[in-house]
Amino acid sequence: MLGYFFTVLGTALSLLVVDIIFPGVNIATFPAAIIAGVIIGFVNSFIKPILSLLTLPLNLISLGLFSLVVNGICFWLASLFAPGFTVSGPLAFILGPVILSLVSSFLMNYTLNSKVPVADK
Repeated sequence: MLGYFFTVLGTALSLLVVDIIFPGVNIATFPAAIIAGVIIGFVNSFIKPILSLLTLPLNLISLGLFSLVVNGICFWLASLFAPGFTVSGPLAFILGPVILSLVSSFLMNYTLNSKVPVADK
């Protein structure tokens, strides 16, 4: 449960970074970013595998580049359900999930690999 909380927190912080980088991605508040992080997790867990399976022929023809479109659709779909989170414009649609993934991976690797001293009791 704690791992899921940190994943959602990392996604929320990554969404705030994407909000700063791309003008087409807007996050109203930090609680909206947390809600959007939860919804992105659900969309990526349940809807993205179905979309990936349905678009497998297009993905094979494009040598995997169509997966960027699938990621963009999932990113946009999450913005429909999350209040205070909007995605508009083709640049935010395609590159927003890429930057979100890069920043989230960096945050997770940084926090998991950092050695935090723990006080003994």
